[in-house]
Amino acid sequence: MANHKSALKRIRSNETKRLRNRYQHKTTRGAIKKLREMDKAKDAKEYLPSVVAMIDKLAKNNIIHNNKAANLKSKLTKHVATLS
Repeated sequence: MANHKSALKRIRSNETKRLRNRYQHKTTRGAIKKLREMDKAKDAKEYLPSVVAMIDKLAKNNIIHNNKAANLKSKLTKHVATLS
């Protein structure tokens, strides 16, 4: 167990951040799955910007790597473009 006040605070804040990151990552993954399952192009095109924003936010906060974010956005955009 930590002996210093600052170390105890760091443990608390790390746990809070971990839970927040986990929630955001899980929510984004669910949104990506929802987008991939969409059949109608109109709905997918309306939903794509919000998913891209979620991915950008994860990359900005270093929850996922920038290249992974770019790959995800590229694949999702291609997927939406192929829908009719």
